[in-house]
Amino acid sequence: MAMGSLSDNDDDFNPEINTTPLVDVMLVLLIIFIITIPVINHTVKIDLPHATNEPNQSKPDNINLSIDAQGKIFWNTDEIDMEQLKLRITEAAKHTPQPELHLRAERTTQYETVMQVMAAAQSGGLTKLGFITDPESK
Repeated sequence: MAMGSLSDNDDDFNPEINTTPLVDVMLVLLIIFIITIPVINHTVKIDLPHATNEPNQSKPDNINLSIDAQGKIFWNTDEIDMEQLKLRITEAAKHTPQPELHLRAERTTQYETVMQVMAAAQSGGLTKLGFITDPESK
């Protein structure tokens, strides 16, 4: 059946394009591509190694430096004087990575002794210094 026009003359030219068959063909092609693309997927299964993201650096031992009320200095558990302290700090500063100096002092220790130890650590090259405190028990 032919498309009707406003005029009764059958010889009139119809300038409009009928796009219905074109849309039908495009939809069929789209469906064919959607169905065939997963089948065409060629993959080669390879068992790849898995990498871990953990650093290999080992943490150095911490240096526990204690000062009692009389001003005696203890390197871990050994009692040392100020000259030995400077030598040990210089040696510890050469390690890579540098150990952390944990400084613990009694409440009645003179502030001057603590400052001398801190100055020795700074002049020896240690960059990590931590203060260890004891919380008050109630």
